[in-house]
Amino acid sequence: MKTIIIAEAGVNHNGNIKLAEQLIDVGAQAGVDFVKFQTFKTAHLVSKHAPKALYQKKNTSSNQSQYDMLKKLELDKKTHQHLIQYCQKRKVHFLSTAFDLESIDLLNNLKIPLFKIPSGEITNLTYLKKIGGLKKKIILSTGMATLGEIEDALNVLIASGTAKKNITVLHCNTEYPTPWKDVNLKAMLTIQQAFGVDVGYSDHTLGIEVPIAAVALGACVIEKHFTLDRTMEGPDHQASLEPDELIEMVKAIRHIELAMGDGLKKPSSSETKNKIIARKSIHLAVDLKKGETIQEKHLIMKRPGDGISPMKIEEVIGKKTNKKLNSDHKLCFSDLL
Repeated sequence: MKTIIIAEAGVNHNGNIKLAEQLIDVGAQAGVDFVKFQTFKTAHLVSKHAPKALYQKKNTSSNQSQYDMLKKLELDKKTHQHLIQYCQKRKVHFLSTAFDLESIDLLNNLKIPLFKIPSGEITNLTYLKKIGGLKKKIILSTGMATLGEIEDALNVLIASGTAKKNITVLHCNTEYPTPWKDVNLKAMLTIQQAFGVDVGYSDHTLGIEVPIAAVALGACVIEKHFTLDRTMEGPDHQASLEPDELIEMVKAIRHIELAMGDGLKKPSSSETKNKIIARKSIHLAVDLKKGETIQEKHLIMKRPGDGISPMKIEEVIGKKTNKKLNSDHKLCFSDLL
């Protein structure tokens, strides 16, 4: 199964359309499936008095409010249309997360076929009903959520008209960057078992190890922030991959997909040729005369494995030789009476 890889450009364009294009270029070069942005109206998203998160304070101007910070990162309809067309040109899918009701309408009117619900909206009943009512495919992030809150959100989406089979739930931790001890990757499997849904992982750790591990555990969607340069000013740059790292992550995930296989235990086509070389056959440890009865002490197991299998040693012991045989001889049943 091919893992859907979402490269989260988010607001790492810093409000500059040329930077947004460069992020799309990087995503396309890396071979991701989607490059995702964020769609919001600041006035509908955050109060002018809302504080910044600690990670936002570290990575942005200290005298700038969260409202002012986000206002500079808004993308209007015209910019969305341009970025959609640019993604088409670069042969990568455009995706964006809506953070308010007006933004849901904007993306729906732009005919975006897939809706990504961010962790912060998992308890927003009106928001969930609106997206669920669109009856499109949904990816639901669950950072900061309990199992009960995930259940409530799924029930709202399904009751609003979206089939459960069209919902993928992403395990997530909403800290930037996420400490290793807080990843709790096994929770992804708990979600899968609890709700019978497709699952994936939205990653905020530094590095690429955890998304790769998530794929090995069965994630069908991986989401990861990326940037052109981690040293740039902005709320999410420092917890994002740089271009070379994104390329390595995608390459590693595609390798893991191949390595997972079909689950059937059988010799692969590549190793079959080594069976004769690596396995052993029954050989003679001593010289034997014609007509001599073979005892276990006369035998030794040696490579190659194109003679009598050691598993058949009991069929050999007690048989007589039909001719003189030398030590190190690879036994055949035609040697025996």
